[in-house]
Amino acid sequence: MERSIGIDFISQIFGSFKSPPQNALSAIDFRKKFIFLAHNPNVAMKLKSIYLTVLFLSFFILNANAQKGWINLFNGKDLKDWNIKIAKHEYKENYANTFRVENGVIKVSYDGYNEFDQQYGHIFYKKPFSAYLLKVTYRFVGEQAKGGEGWATRNSGAMLHCQDPATMLKDQDFPISIEGQILGGDGEHERHTSNVCTPGTLINYNGKLFTPHCLDSKSKTYAGDQWVTAEFLVLGDSVIKHIIAGEVVLEYTKPKIGGGNVSNFDPKVKIDGKALTSGYISLQSESHPIEFKTVKLYDLEPYQKNKAKLDKVLAKILKE
Repeated sequence: MERSIGIDFISQIFGSFKSPPQNALSAIDFRKKFIFLAHNPNVAMKLKSIYLTVLFLSFFILNANAQKGWINLFNGKDLKDWNIKIAKHEYKENYANTFRVENGVIKVSYDGYNEFDQQYGHIFYKKPFSAYLLKVTYRFVGEQAKGGEGWATRNSGAMLHCQDPATMLKDQDFPISIEGQILGGDGEHERHTSNVCTPGTLINYNGKLFTPHCLDSKSKTYAGDQWVTAEFLVLGDSVIKHIIAGEVVLEYTKPKIGGGNVSNFDPKVKIDGKALTSGYISLQSESHPIEFKTVKLYDLEPYQKNKAKLDKVLAKILKE
């Protein structure tokens, strides 16, 4: 319908011309006819219709192209695209304003806590993904909350392939997931970052089933309040790679549900042996204040079945 309107409109303007204006006189005639038709109510309505159609199509195409590139999971302004689950509290209750946005960053803070009391929290992006490159820029700040565990000093995480947060029980401590563990240096000990921990899950490492809870990466230690960027390449249940400063610091395969290190979960959700092919992404609150400046993702699912295209896209985006 819109196409015929457009053709009719163009025909009205150019109908008396068998070819474009070739001289000053014909150009003047063309301009007069265009002005006359543009002031015609019927033509004006058709012109408006064409304009709106073109505008809509342009927005649709631009939006579709944007979704094929980097997606800013954190918009820099608010947490409207995120859902919160804190242990000992109901789903979506942001106890003591633990997660907040200030000065363009996500802040995980405990100034409203009298005691941490194992109230482990997670903030989940609103939709799941299966194959992607996740990029997170973070820094630890301040002092640990009173009552935080010793191991949780300068400790947080980017949780991958998480269970749906709506299925977590009130007192559940961690989501069933693969944790990209984030650690900050304490000024004394070597503390690698971008490690892996496995709350309610198992992985294969070096071709063998790995059953301990955590596995260190080979990254260097990042102390102080410096910003650090961690990347996580996740390809369904085939392979997961942790990347720091362009270097793969840890790689493992075949993530699946199983093992322990998660409490007070719904047994119907923890189906041991089930492959983790997709899931939600969350950021942790484990008692030490942390800030997240960038949380963005490149969706690789459209390329997952075509290795040549996948390799080409990865070669490009890993340089960005």
